[in-house]
Amino acid sequence: MIVLGIDPGLANTGFGVVARRRGRLVALDGGVITTASAMAGELRLKRIFDAVTELIASHEPDAVALENLYFGANVGSAMAVGQARGVVLLAAGQRGLGCHDYTPQQVKSAVCGSGRAAKDQVARMVQTLLSLPEPPRPDHAADALAVALCHANHAPLQRAAALAGASA
Repeated sequence: MIVLGIDPGLANTGFGVVARRRGRLVALDGGVITTASAMAGELRLKRIFDAVTELIASHEPDAVALENLYFGANVGSAMAVGQARGVVLLAAGQRGLGCHDYTPQQVKSAVCGSGRAAKDQVARMVQTLLSLPEPPRPDHAADALAVALCHANHAPLQRAAALAGASA
């Protein structure tokens, strides 16, 4: 199983690719897709779309996992994140990939055991869980790897629950 994790944002979209190999989770890729604030909005979204499309083509993931939109005090920022999420969903949909949403609290809980974990704690746990030589940087890449880990660990349970429901 290969999972592409996404921490969406208009200026910085984090990505992380995680695979299950011989019972262990390993990182295949991770980083940040950046767009300049001076760029027109439609060009920023195209840059994110093109980069995610390329990641999907090169890694051929089985699923895409995204961090859910967090509604903070800044509505404009939430709208921009929603637009970035939309182009990621489109890129996945064009390849027929299922997308799975996780709240920041679900991701932190899955990786750290607490939904209130700090960003540096998330990065250190991602490092430990993926046997990386150092914590992934920047934070957006660490968060995206955490989202991918969250789904990689939840997917077998989701499949089992779906099969149990289908046979009932």
